[in-house]
Amino acid sequence: MRRSSPREHAARAPLDFCAGAATGDRDNGRVSTPTAGTAQSIPGWRHLYSGKVRDLYASEDPADTRILVVASDRVSAFDVVLSPGITDKGALLTRLSRWWFAQLDVPNHLAPGELPEEVADRARLAQSLEMLPIECVVRGYITGSGWAEYQEHGTVCGITLPDGLHNGDRLPEPLFTPAYKAPMGEHDENITFDRVVELVGAERAAELRDTSLAVYAKAAAIAEERGLILADTKFEFGTDADGTLRLADEVLTSDSSRYWDAEAWRTGTTPAERMASFDKQIVRDWLAANWDKQGEPPALPDEVVARTTARYRELIDRLGA
Repeated sequence: MRRSSPREHAARAPLDFCAGAATGDRDNGRVSTPTAGTAQSIPGWRHLYSGKVRDLYASEDPADTRILVVASDRVSAFDVVLSPGITDKGALLTRLSRWWFAQLDVPNHLAPGELPEEVADRARLAQSLEMLPIECVVRGYITGSGWAEYQEHGTVCGITLPDGLHNGDRLPEPLFTPAYKAPMGEHDENITFDRVVELVGAERAAELRDTSLAVYAKAAAIAEERGLILADTKFEFGTDADGTLRLADEVLTSDSSRYWDAEAWRTGTTPAERMASFDKQIVRDWLAANWDKQGEPPALPDEVVARTTARYRELIDRLGA
């Protein structure tokens, strides 16, 4: 069985629904990614690849097939990597992803072993998997580009919804809205479930859908117990040498998911109040107001960096991660 290449195993965070979750930025489209020379040197590990926010390493021991996934403090918006990074972002999102993996009872990509001291707080050891070319998006609420599509067509990613929904409303039931993970430099493609069947087969397609919906349901219930709404998220999966489906990449982090405060959602009078998310929206809002997307983007002010770090940390504290 073909194992994943560095590009295939690299973490992908989508731009927005439909082709992905609401909060991340993908390593495709207009690419502005770090070069190999910017990656940290780690004794015993060989740098393989740098995406917008993560660096991948292979062991210098040829018998060790594990991948070292290191989350950096880099932050991207509008398809560019910004400067400076967000203080402690890599450690905070790694902590959150580790916590969620521990809450879920599905096979995952984590591999045992001691992490290098230099990156222990922001790294994970992962099995080498054959990554599936499907971005498994689940949404429980309507917002973002899904809301825009609904206003125009009454659908979300082609799925017909009841009339009368408002931005931020809970959907009648969570939707599985997959996307095809495009090659580097191209944009993801929203696809139907029938297309997923064509790509990976009927049995695997059903497993992806059912597992994604089950994980979302469990995570949403955990978040609800803590006064939070998990509005939408994305998952990535791969298969190991035995063909077992394994949850891979990051999981349920602020960069792959959209979380709202449940009380604010119930009582807020504007979309901004109801759907303030625990992610880098602060960065996007500032950049949108201060950059015309021409030339190099301006440096992020210290105040924007500090507020974004605080927002990431607040979600972790609320979850008890």
